[in-house]
Amino acid sequence: MDSTLPAVAEELLKEIKKAFQETSHVPDDLLLGLKFIFGPSAVPALDLVDQRSVTQVMSPSGRTAYQVLGSSGKLYTCYSSCHFCTCPAFGFTVLQKSESLLCKHILAVYLSRAMGACQKLTVSEEQLTSILLAEEEDE
Repeated sequence: MDSTLPAVAEELLKEIKKAFQETSHVPDDLLLGLKFIFGPSAVPALDLVDQRSVTQVMSPSGRTAYQVLGSSGKLYTCYSSCHFCTCPAFGFTVLQKSESLLCKHILAVYLSRAMGACQKLTVSEEQLTSILLAEEEDE
């Protein structure tokens, strides 16, 4: 996991990964911890994981971004390395109001990685650049 989250969140995600690798499910106590730490983002993020909405987009150079198909049908780009999402909820609840550690899309990325549920897509450097620039043009 990345070191952009508080230690307790990092530890919880590690425990979820370990439990999922051992039993192929997440125990109730860890789900409760997820809800406690991440609040209202937890359940919608788990729904996104269940729907396999997270895609890891990789280029030959190793650059990686994640795309998450949101519940609204819009595709959001997430950067786990710097803990950022292009969705409006991230800008408002995380950056402006500091009400949440992250949005449901980034949490879905972390959970998908922990559970091995990320779809994978390899693209050229040019395609990855287009994906990243397309997000800026939308705004």
